[in-house]
Order: sequence, then structure tokens, then C-alpha cells
Amino acid sequence: MMTPDPVSPPRRSVWPHRPARLALLAPCLAAVAVAAIPAQELIAQTRGDPYTVKETGRGFARLQDAVNAIGGGTGTITIAPGRYADCAVQTAGDVTYSAAQPGQVIFDGTVCEDKAALVLRGYNAAVSGITFQNMKSSDGNGAGIRLEKGHLTVAQSWFKDSQEGILTAADPRGRIVIDKSTFTNLGTCAYSGGCSHAIYVGEYGSLRVTRSRFERGAGGHYLKSRAARVEIASNSFDDSQGRWSNYLIDLPMGSTGQITNNWFVQGPDHENHSALIAVAAEERKNSSDGLVIAGNDARLAPKVPWSTVFVADWSGNRLEIGQNTLGPGIKRFEKR
Repeated sequence: MMTPDPVSPPRRSVWPHRPARLALLAPCLAAVAVAAIPAQELIAQTRGDPYTVKETGRGFARLQDAVNAIGGGTGTITIAPGRYADCAVQTAGDVTYSAAQPGQVIFDGTVCEDKAALVLRGYNAAVSGITFQNMKSSDGNGAGIRLEKGHLTVAQSWFKDSQEGILTAADPRGRIVIDKSTFTNLGTCAYSGGCSHAIYVGEYGSLRVTRSRFERGAGGHYLKSRAARVEIASNSFDDSQGRWSNYLIDLPMGSTGQITNNWFVQGPDHENHSALIAVAAEERKNSSDGLVIAGNDARLAPKVPWSTVFVADWSGNRLEIGQNTLGPGIKRFEKR
């Protein structure tokens, strides 16, 4: 099966214009994200087993067995190309899940604990080069990754056709880095517990999302984060083919940091089209003082009949809204 390369740069399928770059705000974000992922290595799979623990060379038929072999230590699980009906729960340690050939490893439709393909509650986890698709759970939150505590780094991965891409609990000391990844056809508002989203981050210490693509949202928000600090830079949010979608970025409790050099399109089948970016729409638990929003390009897709607001703010804090390129029908800012 041919699959699109999730590491490709964001595609600009509607608007060719590129946002003005900010020289000082975010020059090093993406480099840090990539450095957190070890370089890929092609490792012989012992006895034909699909999962190999790099440090020992041992092969395993089940992902959970490979995770258990690392236990509370540090290790890398190299995954052979293929489509897997498999999942794992990490309860300790520092584990890297690495595709031997990026884009050729697919976890398809199997979740652990009725949650996700990877349920993570160890010290640290890193995921590289893996596709997660068709994830569902009984509560409408089936995800590729469910992060319950600890740090997480994701690079060159693709989350698609699921109820949720990445979902986290709360860990105020934790940090999350996502780089060069794609989020396609995610989200739902069909369950009584509320909406699911392409990415939903609970009360984490920090979230960094760089050089990634969000497209064809199917409900909820594209990126919803309760993290105290965010760095959202050089991504594309393409809602031109979305349906029943809401905000492109939602910071429901407020946040400091930056939203810079991103590309936004709000589409015609948008359920909540009152704003593209929402700050503190639910509560003001986090300070938003000094949040920088600059260097972005925002447009309405062709045939969108309404006007909207680029940034809607409920925080009452001092936002640093700099120069952004806004298309017709988009108001710069509105205090609510």
C-alpha cells in the first residue's frame, strides 16, 4: 500500500502566499525538536521478529514484550516495515519507538486499555516515523498516542482517520515536542462526553509544535492545549476540506509563549467559525501575558460566506499581536 510521506513540508493547496518570517522569535525551535529524536538506523530483525531492542539486539513478536524488556531503563525499539494490529502500555523508563523505515510502519485500529495504540505513563517516550490510523475507543477518544504522564517527543509521524491523534492527561512538569508530523481527518463531537480533537493536551508544563500539518478536521479543534506555555511555529492548518470543525488553535485556559509563522485557512464546512485562534475561552488559569502572535498568514477558503476573527481573547491579559497577513473577511483581534 502506498502512503503519503508524513515528513513532507506542509502543502499549501489553497493559498500560495507564504507568511512573513520573524527573524528573532523562533529560529531554533525545529532544530531542538529534531535533535530530541535519535538518528534512524536499519537494524537486522532477529529471527524475523518485527520489534528489536537496539541495545541488546533481541527480537520480539509483540510490542508489549519489547517494552517490558526495557522496563525502567532506557532503550530503543526498532520496528520493521509493516502493518500491525498491535499496541503497548509503557509504565516506566525511557523508550524510543522508531520505524526502521520512516513512513513504512503502520499501527492500524488496535488500542490498549480502550485508549490508544501507545499508552504512555513512563518517564519519557519518543516516537519517530510511525503512522497511526483507524483508532477508536468506546468513549470517543481513541488515539494514536495517549500520554498520561512524563515527557514526549514525536517526529516524522502521521495520525489519520481516528477519533483523536494525540491525547494527554495533566503533568505540569512534563514537556511535549511535536515536529514534522501530519494530522489528517481527526476529531469527533458524536459522543456525550464532548468533542475529541486532532491534538488535545492537558495541563502540561510546555508544548512545542513545529513544521507540522493539520488537515481535514472531522470535529472538535485542530490543536487544543491547556499547557502553561506553547510554542506553535511554522505549521499549516488547512481547514479547506474540514467538516464540523471548530477553532484551529484553542488555548482554553490561556498560555504564554508564541504562535508564529503559521499558515491558516478556515473552510466552508466549519461548525464554530467565530474565530481562528481562541485564548482563555473556558477559564483564565494560565497567564497569557506577553503571548506573541505574529508572522502568520490567515485566509478564508473560497466560497466561505461569513467573516471571522483571527484572535478572540477572553484572558484580559496583554497579548503581543504583531504583524500578520490576514485575508478579506478576517478581523485582527476581538476582546470577549
